[in-house]
Amino acid sequence: MPERRARSAAATRAAILDAARTRFGAEGYERTTMRAIASDVGVDPALVIRYFTNKQSLFAEAAEFDLDLPDLRGVAVEDLATVLMPRFIAVWEKDGTFLPLLRASATSPQAAETMLQVFAGQVAPALGVVAVDRAQERAALVGSQILGLAFSRYVLRVPPLAEMEPAQLARWIGPVLEHYLTDDPG
Repeated sequence: MPERRARSAAATRAAILDAARTRFGAEGYERTTMRAIASDVGVDPALVIRYFTNKQSLFAEAAEFDLDLPDLRGVAVEDLATVLMPRFIAVWEKDGTFLPLLRASATSPQAAETMLQVFAGQVAPALGVVAVDRAQERAALVGSQILGLAFSRYVLRVPPLAEMEPAQLARWIGPVLEHYLTDDPG
C-alpha cells in the first residue's frame, strides 16, 4: 500500500497561486483556465474552485502585491533613483507577482485595472510627497518610465538594458526621475 503524504491546505493554496501567476503571465487572463492551473499543481479543478470560487477571484489574489516603497520624505530628489530602483528591481526580479501581472495587463482589462490600482494606491502617494507640484501628473510620468523600463528589461529583454547592473540603471534613470518630479514643464 503506498504511503500517504499529509496534505497542507496552505501549501496547496500557495502552489495554486504560484501556478496561476505563471499561467496568467505566460498566457494572459483570457487564455488561462482553472483546469490548466489545477493540472500544473496536480490537483482536481474542483479544489481550485473550492479555494478561489472563480477565475476572477483567483486572478485578483494572484495579482496582489505590495511594492513596500520607502517613505520618501526627506530624501533628496537627486537620490530618489538610488532609493527607489533597488526596491523596484527587487519586485521585478524576486517577487514573482509583478512580471506575470505586467505581461497579463497587455491583454487583460482585469490585469490592467489591477496595475492601475497598484499605481494609484502605492506609487502615486509615495511619489506625491516629493513632487514639487501637480503630483498626479508627475507620478504618472514616473510610472510610465518605470513600467516601460520593466517591460523593456524583463519582457522584451532589450539588450543592453537587460544586462545592465541595478546601480547602472539607477544612474541612467535618476536624472529622468528627478526631471519628472521637479522640473518646470513650461
